[in-house]
Amino acid sequence: MRLSQDFYLRDVCGENVIVAEGRRNIDFTQIVSLNESGALLWNEAKKGDFTIDSLTDVLCAEYDIDRETARQDTEAIVNRWVELGMTE
Repeated sequence: MRLSQDFYLRDVCGENVIVAEGRRNIDFTQIVSLNESGALLWNEAKKGDFTIDSLTDVLCAEYDIDRETARQDTEAIVNRWVELGMTE
């Protein structure tokens, strides 16, 4: 899986917010704000192809979290990105 090149993580008044560039930025009804761990996953995913397992590994390496919880959290955020059309 890969993130769409139309979306970028920006700091907006101290908040991690995903913004769209080009025609996609016309619809502001879906603003996505990410916490620190969500921003970590976004930045890792922006590097190229990723899987749920590869992003789960990133969470486990960065935080003191068990693999099952990390996987559930990763699946939830990636599913949201897919639902909002942020993946290719």
